[in-house]
Amino acid sequence: MANHAVVVDHLCKTYVVPVREGGVRAAVRSLVRRQTRSVRAVDAISFAVEPGEIIGFLGPNGAGKTTTLKMLSGLLYPSGGHVRVLGHTPFRRERDFLRQITLVMGNRHQLVWDIPVLDSFERNRAIYRLEPGAYRSVLDELIDLLELDELLAVPVRNLSLGERMKCEVAAALLHRPQVLFLDEPTIGLDLTMQRRIRAFVREYNLRYGATVLLTSHYMADVEALCRRVVVIHHGRLLFDGDLDELVQRFALDKTIVVELADGGCDLESYGRVLESAEGRVKLCVPKAETAAVTGRLLSEQAVLDLTVEDPPIEDVIEQVFAGELA
Repeated sequence: MANHAVVVDHLCKTYVVPVREGGVRAAVRSLVRRQTRSVRAVDAISFAVEPGEIIGFLGPNGAGKTTTLKMLSGLLYPSGGHVRVLGHTPFRRERDFLRQITLVMGNRHQLVWDIPVLDSFERNRAIYRLEPGAYRSVLDELIDLLELDELLAVPVRNLSLGERMKCEVAAALLHRPQVLFLDEPTIGLDLTMQRRIRAFVREYNLRYGATVLLTSHYMADVEALCRRVVVIHHGRLLFDGDLDELVQRFALDKTIVVELADGGCDLESYGRVLESAEGRVKLCVPKAETAAVTGRLLSEQAVLDLTVEDPPIEDVIEQVFAGELA
């Protein structure tokens, strides 16, 4: 356990929320006798992360991902279980712990809205008590990696979403943390900016051996950065393992893409047709029948080219969340 960067052991978080019916009478009654119910946001999940790993932390909205990251970063106190990050108990908020972690949330901002970006960076330098020389060295590196030169003098309110997100990431890394909790860091960004943020996270991980826990609804983020994924739903752990293993374990179907010499032949008898255009047909077939269907196609049709693919990872995740598999 001592060698793990993050250790989560039967971690739980329960919220007590008010409950009442609609209407004035119910509102008045609730003033005298308030009813509540308990909501288990995180339900006894356990996993460990090695130093330098990049983990995809996946789940639908309301699965408990953000709640878990807030407990790992010390913003929330757990209702049960144990958690250790770099040997520290996060909710104690020790200075040595805070200097080694960061939390980036795509739908929240830490930059000061009305002042230039560089002034917000200077504020963070003062908060973390960074030496001017070390701060300048890290800042120059971040400016180079994220291409921030032209943004430093711009007030935050005048930045586009993608520009602001790059600056948010830089602000969160000025103290060069060893553990990054990234909660939807590319949300709302265009494809070009998503790729830049992904490339930066990968480069930061390689340069400094940083540990990264990444949540994202964009499967391109996960496929580009993560070999291992942790999947939760309704606060419970569904899967913890390699991304390829997730596909192999939960994908019920394979996709066969076949190009035919005679154009628009009807291939419905071989499987479910997903796409068909100009002699190129994409079929969905049960995984167990893939070899047999492939053999039939090659022997019965004028095939110019044929490939067998796993389904898109987002389709596999959707199947897991929908509870379609035992």
